[in-house]
Amino acid sequence: MEHSRFSPTMEQIENQPNTSDNLDGARQNSSSSDQPALGLILKLCMALRDQDINYCHWKSNNALDRSANGENDIDLLISRSDAGRFSELLYRFGFKQAKAPPDKQMPGVLDYYGYDEEADKWVHVHAHYQLIMGDDMTKNFRFAIEGPYLESAVWDGIFKVPAVEFEFVVFVIRMVLKHSTWDAILSRQGQLKTSEQKELIYLQSNINQDHVNAILKDHLPYMSRDLFKNCIKALQPGSPIVERIRTGQELQTKLRANAYYPIPADTILKLWRRALLMFRRRAFKTSSKYSLQIGGAMIAVVGGDGAGKSTAIDSVHAWLSKNFASKKVHMGRPAWSWSTITIRSILKLGQILHLYPLEASFDDTLEQRSLVSPGYPYLIREVCRARDRYWTYIKARRFAAQGKLVILDRFPLPQIQIMDGAQAEQFIRQLNDGPQAGRFLTPRPDSWLARSLIRWEESYYHQIVLPEILTVLKVNPAIAVQRKTTEDPASVQKRSTEIWQLNWENTTAYVIDASKSKNEVASELKTLIWSRL
Repeated sequence: MEHSRFSPTMEQIENQPNTSDNLDGARQNSSSSDQPALGLILKLCMALRDQDINYCHWKSNNALDRSANGENDIDLLISRSDAGRFSELLYRFGFKQAKAPPDKQMPGVLDYYGYDEEADKWVHVHAHYQLIMGDDMTKNFRFAIEGPYLESAVWDGIFKVPAVEFEFVVFVIRMVLKHSTWDAILSRQGQLKTSEQKELIYLQSNINQDHVNAILKDHLPYMSRDLFKNCIKALQPGSPIVERIRTGQELQTKLRANAYYPIPADTILKLWRRALLMFRRRAFKTSSKYSLQIGGAMIAVVGGDGAGKSTAIDSVHAWLSKNFASKKVHMGRPAWSWSTITIRSILKLGQILHLYPLEASFDDTLEQRSLVSPGYPYLIREVCRARDRYWTYIKARRFAAQGKLVILDRFPLPQIQIMDGAQAEQFIRQLNDGPQAGRFLTPRPDSWLARSLIRWEESYYHQIVLPEILTVLKVNPAIAVQRKTTEDPASVQKRSTEIWQLNWENTTAYVIDASKSKNEVASELKTLIWSRL
């Protein structure tokens, strides 16, 4: 069956709201998806055409609609001469370069992530400047046929795609290297996935065999017709294992000049990485994630009672952690050190013995109500708390320095300079995230020891600098009271009002109206964060 294509005009692309309307009728789509193409992907494809970028969507073209609507990654082969213009287009549309984990890094392949705000979907672009293929663990082979591969490309809907015969030849080689070697079969990777089987059937039904033979002769002379036929047989269901292994071994031998590593070294590396991946998944329940190439960031979300801070943080973390190495850190409740545990135990024992009053019984400062001064244990506790918070901050900062993302629940803000002293002190005390030791000066406010402890506490906070992104969720006090039904309304009203009235106009903070719905707040946060990363 002859494969046909068409080349739509820019006006036709712009007027096509649905991917299924924009695909070649002769190229039957194996995907059941009928979702419309994402706006971000449509804009990118239109710009690629308008700028005459030499590229093609180089594989999995039987499911172009899934690439168009963001369900699949977008695998693009780009001419090296257009690499600069291509990256400029991506940055123009808000894409950011990501660094793949070590076991997924490939020479000549870059990863970019974009965010479609309207659809709330990630768009992952694999930018290939070389045709790299092989087992998923190593991708050990490079085929220097990018030029003719791109020259064969024509428009198929919103994407340019290679000649189906070129795609078929490359697909067969990729699948044999991936599934028909002895180590792949030993690792239970010997069978094609359902989607790969469908792709094989699709490609076989569309090729012209004479064109396939011409490609093998002109561009892959080391691949004989007989070897290629055996490769096709090795991919068929029920093919004898011995024949598959023999074919896989012969293919690797023929491709030695295309390999980055010697074949034995590649085999060992594949087995090692596969074992390491299995151990990590089973022992730590984790998988490797991408990091931002331009560096990580700390993202703080602060706000008053009833602002929906916890819900917003959970939403942002779930969104980012899907693809990127990220974690949540609660700066308001740092992990306790042994010194903190010891001091808190002393305080608890003293309260039981009525040596120290309960802190909750006082609004601001503790008064002398026993022969033993209550102030010093509380002062020491606050020093310990500051130290714990400081070390939590250090760990978060180190994590971010590795190109990863940290979402901070609350953050100490003693560096706020634009507020007057009363405002800043009031805000810090409300969030309970800044220096607190000054509350416990009584009954000896001039004590050198007390003053030393206060300076010690403040020294920790002075070493904590503002995060790269600081967001503040503000909510109307009346709405906050309605949301916090399990707490005293007067207390919620008071705490929420104080934060509601603070002025953030001259700060680096981004203020979000938290009186909106949870989805609206989460959407605004995501858009803001991605634009600032």
